[in-house]
Amino acid sequence: MQVPLWFALLVVGYLGIKLIRPPWWLIAVLLLGGYLLADSLLAPVINAAVK
Repeated sequence: MQVPLWFALLVVGYLGIKLIRPPWWLIAVLLLGGYLLADSLLAPVINAAVK
């Protein structure tokens, strides 16, 4: 069974918010920070570190 990545991330994010209940500002900072890092000069370094 193959699940699309966007759906898996959506489910994990939903469960994380429901179970852990982090503050909304922390969620916004993580999403915005991830978006900005993905489009920065550090993206190749992060990609190499993750793989």
